[in-house]
Amino acid sequence: MALTHLRELRRVYGFDEVAIAPGTITINPELTNTDFSVDGITLSTPVLGGAMDAVSSPSFVGEMDRLGGMAVTNMEGVHSRYEDSQGVIQEIVETPQAKVTSVLQKVYSAPLREELIGKRVEEIKESGAKCAVSFTPATTKQLAPLAAEAGADVIVVQSTVTTARHISKSQRGLRFPELLELVNVPVIVGNCVSYEVALELMTTGIHGVLVGVGPGAACTTREVTGVGIPQVTATMDTAAARDEYFERTGRYVPIITDGGIRTGGDLCKAIASGADAVMIGTPLAQSEEAPGGGYNWGMANPDPNLPRGTRVNVGVKGTLEQILFGPSSVTDGTQNLVGALNICLGMVGAENIREMHEVAEVVVAPSIKTEGKHYQLGLE
Repeated sequence: MALTHLRELRRVYGFDEVAIAPGTITINPELTNTDFSVDGITLSTPVLGGAMDAVSSPSFVGEMDRLGGMAVTNMEGVHSRYEDSQGVIQEIVETPQAKVTSVLQKVYSAPLREELIGKRVEEIKESGAKCAVSFTPATTKQLAPLAAEAGADVIVVQSTVTTARHISKSQRGLRFPELLELVNVPVIVGNCVSYEVALELMTTGIHGVLVGVGPGAACTTREVTGVGIPQVTATMDTAAARDEYFERTGRYVPIITDGGIRTGGDLCKAIASGADAVMIGTPLAQSEEAPGGGYNWGMANPDPNLPRGTRVNVGVKGTLEQILFGPSSVTDGTQNLVGALNICLGMVGAENIREMHEVAEVVVAPSIKTEGKHYQLGLE
Protein backbone atom coordinates (compact mmCIF):
# COMPACT_ATOMS: atom_id res chain seq x y z
CA MET A 1 0.00 0.00 0.00
CA ALA A 2 1.53 3.33 -1.09
CA LEU A 3 1.97 6.10 1.44
CA THR A 4 -0.08 9.15 0.44
CA HIS A 5 1.33 11.42 3.13
CA LEU A 6 4.71 11.05 4.82
CA ARG A 7 5.08 12.99 8.06
CA GLU A 8 8.53 14.19 9.00
CA LEU A 9 9.84 15.12 12.43
CA ARG A 10 11.27 18.60 12.86
CA ARG A 11 14.32 18.95 15.11
CA VAL A 12 13.75 21.44 17.92
CA TYR A 13 16.05 22.66 20.68
CA GLY A 14 16.05 23.53 24.37
CA PHE A 15 18.50 25.53 26.46
CA ASP A 16 20.83 22.62 27.23
CA GLU A 17 21.37 21.85 23.52
CA VAL A 18 22.60 25.25 22.31
CA ALA A 19 25.28 27.84 22.99
CA ILE A 20 25.87 31.50 22.15
CA ALA A 21 28.86 32.25 19.94
CA PRO A 22 31.06 35.19 21.05
CA GLY A 23 30.97 38.30 18.90
CA THR A 24 33.57 39.95 16.71
CA ILE A 25 33.74 42.91 19.10
CA THR A 26 33.30 43.09 22.87
CA ILE A 27 31.88 45.74 25.19
CA ASN A 28 32.42 46.48 28.87
CA PRO A 29 29.43 44.99 30.77
CA GLU A 30 28.78 48.26 32.60
CA LEU A 31 28.15 49.94 29.24
CA THR A 32 25.32 47.56 28.32
CA ASN A 33 21.62 48.24 28.85
CA THR A 34 19.00 45.64 29.81
CA ASP A 35 15.87 47.84 29.59
CA PHE A 36 12.63 46.18 28.52
CA SER A 37 9.51 48.11 27.46
CA VAL A 38 5.92 47.13 26.87
CA ASP A 39 3.51 49.83 25.69
CA GLY A 40 5.30 52.67 27.49
CA ILE A 41 6.11 50.78 30.68
CA THR A 42 9.88 50.33 30.97
CA LEU A 43 11.69 47.93 33.29
CA SER A 44 15.43 48.17 33.87
CA THR A 45 15.41 44.47 34.74
CA PRO A 46 13.90 42.37 31.91
CA VAL A 47 12.40 39.85 34.32
CA LEU A 48 8.75 39.20 35.09
CA GLY A 49 7.92 37.09 38.14
CA GLY A 50 5.67 34.16 37.27
CA ALA A 51 2.00 34.37 38.25
CA MET A 52 2.31 31.72 40.95
CA ASP A 53 1.08 31.99 44.52
CA ALA A 54 4.39 30.68 45.86
CA VAL A 55 6.21 33.46 43.99
CA SER A 56 4.11 36.60 43.90
CA SER A 57 2.40 38.38 46.78
CA PRO A 58 1.78 42.10 47.37
CA SER A 59 4.98 42.44 49.41
CA PHE A 60 7.03 40.45 46.88
CA VAL A 61 5.72 42.63 44.05
CA GLY A 62 7.06 45.68 45.87
CA GLU A 63 10.52 44.13 46.19
CA MET A 64 10.61 43.14 42.51
CA ASP A 65 9.64 46.68 41.55
CA ARG A 66 12.43 48.10 43.72
CA LEU A 67 14.90 45.93 41.81
CA GLY A 68 13.62 47.07 38.41
CA GLY A 69 11.50 44.04 37.49
CA MET A 70 7.79 43.29 37.72
CA ALA A 71 6.09 40.36 39.44
CA VAL A 72 2.72 39.18 38.13
CA THR A 73 0.07 38.28 40.71
CA ASN A 74 -2.26 35.36 40.02
CA MET A 75 -5.69 36.88 40.56
CA GLU A 76 -7.36 33.49 40.44
CA GLY A 77 -5.16 32.15 43.21
CA VAL A 78 -5.29 32.27 46.98
CA HIS A 79 -4.90 36.06 47.14
CA SER A 80 -8.35 36.53 45.59
CA ARG A 81 -9.99 33.61 47.43
CA TYR A 82 -8.87 34.13 51.03
CA GLU A 83 -8.43 37.17 53.24
CA ASP A 84 -5.52 35.42 55.00
CA SER A 85 -3.76 34.21 51.86
CA GLN A 86 -0.39 33.68 53.56
CA GLY A 87 -2.00 31.32 56.08
CA VAL A 88 -3.34 29.23 53.20
CA ILE A 89 0.06 29.19 51.52
CA GLN A 90 1.57 27.96 54.78
CA GLU A 91 -0.97 25.13 54.89
CA ILE A 92 0.08 24.06 51.39
CA VAL A 93 3.77 24.23 52.30
CA GLU A 94 3.32 22.10 55.43
CA THR A 95 1.25 19.37 53.74
CA PRO A 96 3.04 16.02 53.16
CA GLN A 97 3.92 15.45 49.50
CA ALA A 98 1.60 12.45 49.19
CA LYS A 99 -1.42 14.59 50.09
CA VAL A 100 -0.50 17.92 48.54
CA THR A 101 -2.46 17.59 45.28
CA SER A 102 -5.68 16.89 47.18
CA VAL A 103 -5.05 19.84 49.48
CA LEU A 104 -4.36 22.13 46.51
CA GLN A 105 -7.57 21.00 44.83
CA LYS A 106 -9.50 21.74 48.03
CA VAL A 107 -7.85 25.11 48.61
CA TYR A 108 -8.40 26.33 45.05
CA SER A 109 -12.03 25.18 44.98
CA ALA A 110 -12.97 28.08 47.27
CA PRO A 111 -14.92 30.72 45.33
CA LEU A 112 -13.21 33.78 43.91
CA ARG A 113 -14.10 36.92 45.82
CA GLU A 114 -14.33 39.89 43.50
CA GLU A 115 -13.82 42.40 46.31
CA LEU A 116 -10.41 40.88 47.05
CA ILE A 117 -9.21 41.59 43.51
CA GLY A 118 -9.50 45.32 43.99
CA LYS A 119 -8.09 45.07 47.50
CA ARG A 120 -4.95 43.25 46.35
CA VAL A 121 -4.39 45.71 43.52
CA GLU A 122 -4.72 48.60 45.97
CA GLU A 123 -2.25 46.95 48.38
CA ILE A 124 0.30 46.68 45.59
CA LYS A 125 -0.24 50.23 44.39
CA GLU A 126 0.08 51.60 47.92
CA SER A 127 3.66 50.30 47.97
CA GLY A 128 4.39 52.41 44.89
CA ALA A 129 4.98 49.36 42.72
CA LYS A 130 3.72 48.69 39.22
CA CYS A 131 0.86 46.19 39.38
CA ALA A 132 0.53 43.33 36.88
CA VAL A 133 -2.22 40.76 37.39
CA SER A 134 -3.01 37.48 35.66
CA PHE A 135 -6.31 35.87 34.68
CA THR A 136 -7.23 32.81 32.63
CA PRO A 137 -9.17 33.45 29.40
CA ALA A 138 -12.38 32.07 30.94
CA THR A 139 -12.58 34.78 33.63
CA THR A 140 -10.83 37.68 31.91
CA LYS A 141 -13.92 39.49 30.59
CA GLN A 142 -15.52 39.44 34.02
CA LEU A 143 -12.56 40.11 36.29
CA ALA A 144 -9.94 42.07 34.34
CA PRO A 145 -12.03 45.28 34.27
CA LEU A 146 -12.26 45.13 38.07
CA ALA A 147 -8.48 44.99 38.35
CA ALA A 148 -7.99 47.78 35.82
CA GLU A 149 -10.51 49.99 37.61
CA ALA A 150 -8.64 49.42 40.89
CA GLY A 151 -5.42 50.63 39.29
CA ALA A 152 -3.69 47.61 37.72
CA ASP A 153 -1.01 48.69 35.25
CA VAL A 154 -0.83 45.49 33.18
CA ILE A 155 -3.28 42.66 32.49
CA VAL A 156 -1.85 39.23 31.69
CA VAL A 157 -4.18 36.71 30.05
CA GLN A 158 -2.57 33.34 30.58
CA SER A 159 -3.35 29.67 30.17
CA THR A 160 -1.35 26.58 29.28
CA VAL A 161 -2.05 27.14 25.59
CA THR A 162 -3.65 30.31 24.23
CA THR A 163 -4.71 31.17 20.68
CA ALA A 164 -6.54 34.07 19.06
CA ARG A 165 -9.23 31.65 17.92
CA HIS A 166 -10.75 29.43 20.60
CA ILE A 167 -13.81 27.23 20.12
CA SER A 168 -16.05 26.89 23.16
CA LYS A 169 -19.71 26.62 24.17
CA SER A 170 -19.85 30.37 24.63
CA GLN A 171 -21.52 32.15 21.73
CA ARG A 172 -19.14 35.06 22.19
CA GLY A 173 -15.89 34.12 23.86
CA LEU A 174 -12.96 36.30 24.80
CA ARG A 175 -11.98 38.62 21.95
CA PHE A 176 -8.82 40.56 22.53
CA PRO A 177 -9.76 43.75 20.60
CA GLU A 178 -12.85 44.03 22.81
CA LEU A 179 -10.80 43.37 25.95
CA LEU A 180 -8.41 46.18 25.03
CA GLU A 181 -11.33 48.58 24.92
CA LEU A 182 -12.58 47.34 28.30
CA VAL A 183 -9.35 47.70 30.29
CA ASN A 184 -7.34 50.44 28.51
CA VAL A 185 -4.00 49.16 29.91
CA PRO A 186 -1.31 47.00 28.29
CA VAL A 187 -2.39 43.39 27.78
CA ILE A 188 0.11 40.52 27.61
CA VAL A 189 -1.20 37.18 26.32
CA GLY A 190 0.15 33.63 26.48
CA ASN A 191 1.17 31.01 26.24
CA CYS A 192 2.07 30.00 22.69
CA VAL A 193 5.04 28.43 20.91
CA SER A 194 4.51 28.88 17.15
CA TYR A 195 5.05 31.55 14.51
CA GLU A 196 1.44 31.35 13.26
CA VAL A 197 -0.24 31.72 16.65
CA ALA A 198 2.10 34.49 17.81
CA LEU A 199 1.51 36.46 14.62
CA GLU A 200 -2.24 36.08 14.86
CA LEU A 201 -2.24 37.16 18.51
CA MET A 202 -0.26 40.28 17.60
CA THR A 203 -2.79 41.27 14.94
CA THR A 204 -5.49 41.50 17.65
CA GLY A 205 -3.70 44.54 19.13
CA ILE A 206 -2.25 42.99 22.29
CA HIS A 207 0.98 44.41 23.68
CA GLY A 208 3.13 41.36 24.51
CA VAL A 209 3.27 37.59 23.96
CA LEU A 210 4.27 34.94 26.49
CA VAL A 211 6.11 31.97 24.99
CA GLY A 212 6.37 28.47 26.43
CA VAL A 213 4.28 25.36 26.99
CA GLY A 214 5.34 23.09 29.82
CA PRO A 215 9.02 23.89 30.54
CA GLY A 216 8.57 25.12 34.12
CA ALA A 217 10.06 23.22 37.05
CA ALA A 218 6.63 22.78 38.67
CA CYS A 219 4.75 22.04 35.45
CA THR A 220 3.90 18.51 34.26
CA THR A 221 1.97 19.45 31.11
CA ARG A 222 4.49 17.73 28.86
CA GLU A 223 4.23 14.51 30.86
CA VAL A 224 0.43 14.59 31.22
CA THR A 225 -0.55 15.66 27.70
CA GLY A 226 2.61 15.23 25.62
CA VAL A 227 2.32 18.82 24.37
CA GLY A 228 5.23 21.27 24.26
CA ILE A 229 8.07 22.75 22.22
CA PRO A 230 11.55 23.26 23.74
CA GLN A 231 12.14 26.90 24.57
CA VAL A 232 14.94 27.90 22.19
CA THR A 233 12.95 26.83 19.13
CA ALA A 234 9.71 28.27 20.53
CA THR A 235 11.41 31.60 21.18
CA MET A 236 13.02 31.76 17.75
CA ASP A 237 9.77 30.93 15.96
CA THR A 238 7.68 33.49 17.83
CA ALA A 239 10.42 36.12 17.58
CA ALA A 240 10.32 35.65 13.81
CA ALA A 241 6.60 36.46 13.97
CA ARG A 242 7.35 39.59 16.00
CA ASP A 243 9.89 40.76 13.43
CA GLU A 244 7.51 40.04 10.54
CA TYR A 245 4.70 41.93 12.28
CA PHE A 246 6.99 44.89 13.02
CA GLU A 247 8.09 45.03 9.39
CA ARG A 248 4.46 45.04 8.24
CA THR A 249 3.04 47.50 10.76
CA GLY A 250 5.82 49.39 12.52
CA ARG A 251 4.41 48.23 15.88
CA TYR A 252 6.82 46.26 18.06
CA VAL A 253 5.20 43.54 20.21
CA PRO A 254 7.75 42.08 22.65
CA ILE A 255 8.29 38.36 23.16
CA ILE A 256 8.59 37.12 26.76
CA THR A 257 10.01 33.63 27.19
CA ASP A 258 8.16 31.99 30.07
CA GLY A 259 9.56 28.97 31.90
CA GLY A 260 12.50 26.61 31.91
CA ILE A 261 15.02 29.29 32.91
CA ARG A 262 17.15 28.22 35.86
CA THR A 263 20.53 29.92 35.34
CA GLY A 264 22.01 33.08 33.94
CA GLY A 265 23.07 31.05 30.92
CA ASP A 266 19.46 30.01 30.26
CA LEU A 267 18.34 33.64 30.51
CA CYS A 268 21.05 34.75 28.08
CA LYS A 269 20.14 32.00 25.61
CA ALA A 270 16.48 33.07 25.74
CA ILE A 271 17.43 36.67 24.91
CA ALA A 272 19.88 35.59 22.19
CA SER A 273 17.10 33.44 20.68
CA GLY A 274 14.94 36.54 20.29
CA ALA A 275 13.20 37.16 23.61
CA ASP A 276 12.82 40.74 24.83
CA ALA A 277 12.36 39.62 28.44
CA VAL A 278 11.80 36.49 30.47
CA MET A 279 9.21 35.29 32.95
CA ILE A 280 10.64 33.09 35.69
CA GLY A 281 9.10 31.32 38.65
CA THR A 282 11.26 28.82 40.49
CA PRO A 283 14.45 30.95 40.68
CA LEU A 284 12.37 33.65 42.35
CA ALA A 285 10.60 31.10 44.56
CA GLN A 286 14.07 30.35 45.93
CA SER A 287 14.40 33.88 47.33
CA GLU A 288 14.00 34.75 50.99
CA GLU A 289 11.19 37.18 50.11
CA ALA A 290 9.02 34.67 48.21
CA PRO A 291 5.82 33.70 50.06
CA GLY A 292 6.26 29.96 49.37
CA GLY A 293 9.18 29.55 51.77
CA GLY A 294 11.27 27.45 49.39
CA TYR A 295 8.37 25.65 47.69
CA ASN A 296 6.71 26.28 44.34
CA TRP A 297 3.67 25.01 42.47
CA GLY A 298 2.04 25.90 39.17
CA MET A 299 -1.32 27.37 38.24
CA ALA A 300 -2.54 24.12 36.67
CA ASN A 301 -1.60 22.01 39.69
CA PRO A 302 -5.00 22.27 41.45
CA ASP A 303 -7.08 21.29 38.38
CA PRO A 304 -9.90 19.07 39.76
CA ASN A 305 -9.85 16.64 36.82
CA LEU A 306 -6.34 16.56 35.32
CA PRO A 307 -3.64 18.26 37.42
CA ARG A 308 -0.70 19.34 35.26
CA GLY A 309 1.75 20.41 37.91
CA THR A 310 3.36 19.41 41.15
CA ARG A 311 4.62 21.10 44.28
CA VAL A 312 8.42 21.18 44.22
CA ASN A 313 10.80 21.82 47.10
CA VAL A 314 13.26 24.29 45.59
CA GLY A 315 14.85 25.54 48.79
CA VAL A 316 15.78 29.07 49.82
CA LYS A 317 19.00 30.11 48.09
CA GLY A 318 19.41 33.79 48.94
CA THR A 319 17.75 37.19 48.85
CA LEU A 320 15.90 38.31 45.74
CA GLU A 321 18.56 40.95 45.15
CA GLN A 322 21.27 38.29 45.34
CA ILE A 323 19.47 36.06 42.84
CA LEU A 324 18.97 38.90 40.37
CA PHE A 325 22.10 41.03 40.96
CA GLY A 326 24.47 39.15 43.24
CA PRO A 327 26.96 39.08 44.69
CA SER A 328 26.88 35.38 43.92
CA SER A 329 28.00 32.85 46.50
CA VAL A 330 27.65 29.91 44.07
CA THR A 331 29.33 28.96 40.81
CA ASP A 332 26.41 27.26 39.04
CA GLY A 333 24.84 30.38 37.52
CA THR A 334 21.75 30.46 39.75
CA GLN A 335 22.60 33.86 41.27
CA ASN A 336 23.23 37.27 39.66
CA LEU A 337 21.08 36.44 36.64
CA VAL A 338 21.02 40.03 35.37
CA GLY A 339 24.76 40.38 35.86
CA ALA A 340 25.21 37.32 33.64
CA LEU A 341 23.10 39.02 30.96
CA ASN A 342 25.23 42.19 31.15
CA ILE A 343 28.39 40.14 30.70
CA CYS A 344 26.88 38.11 27.85
CA LEU A 345 25.81 41.30 26.06
CA GLY A 346 29.39 42.48 26.30
CA MET A 347 30.77 39.17 25.02
CA VAL A 348 28.63 39.22 21.86
CA GLY A 349 29.17 42.95 21.28
CA ALA A 350 25.61 44.12 21.92
CA GLU A 351 24.81 47.32 23.79
CA ASN A 352 21.19 46.34 24.49
CA ILE A 353 18.69 43.52 24.13
CA ARG A 354 17.39 44.40 20.68
CA GLU A 355 20.93 44.70 19.42
CA MET A 356 21.62 41.25 20.85
CA HIS A 357 18.90 39.86 18.59
CA GLU A 358 20.90 41.13 15.62
CA VAL A 359 24.44 40.15 16.57
CA ALA A 360 24.13 37.01 18.70
CA GLU A 361 24.65 33.69 16.95
CA VAL A 362 23.00 30.67 18.60
CA VAL A 363 24.58 27.35 17.63
CA VAL A 364 23.65 23.72 18.20
CA ALA A 365 26.04 22.48 20.90
CA PRO A 366 25.16 19.04 22.32
CA SER A 367 28.40 18.94 24.34
CA ILE A 368 28.13 22.45 25.79
CA LYS A 369 27.49 21.16 29.33
CA THR A 370 29.92 18.23 29.27
CA GLU A 371 32.99 19.24 27.23
CA GLY A 372 35.97 19.50 29.56
CA LYS A 373 33.76 19.13 32.66
CA HIS A 374 35.22 15.80 33.83
CA TYR A 375 35.75 16.90 37.43
CA GLN A 376 32.55 18.93 37.70
CA LEU A 377 30.54 15.89 36.63
CA GLY A 378 32.24 13.76 39.26
CA LEU A 379 33.62 11.29 36.72
CA GLU A 380 36.43 8.96 37.77
